[in-house]
Amino acid sequence: MKENQKFNCNLGENGEEAEETTVTLTLDDDTTLECVVINIFKAGEREYIALLPMEGPASEEGEVYLYRYSEDENGQPDLENIQDDDEFEMVSDAFDEMLDAAEYDEIVSEEDLDSI
Repeated sequence: MKENQKFNCNLGENGEEAEETTVTLTLDDDTTLECVVINIFKAGEREYIALLPMEGPASEEGEVYLYRYSEDENGQPDLENIQDDDEFEMVSDAFDEMLDAAEYDEIVSEEDLDSI
């Protein structure tokens, strides 16, 4: 992604977040890619964002993009590429654990409902 990438949030009426928050990434080759924000999460000392492309081959394969996430002094989101392999592995593991926990919570909730 470019240094000054575009990060546009999809907001509903009155500036409230829409059901599905999306961002538009401007890639190195100046193409744009619309993505759904899966989650913003902490790993180590930083925050990261997980994005799922809405169209194209990456979408069909369920590929998730992970970036460093921060906000500037005006509250505007800023994304940075993860350059270090060790950092990327840590972030990937944290994201996988988050997914596993969400999946576990969903299974437990369904079992609880079935027993009622």
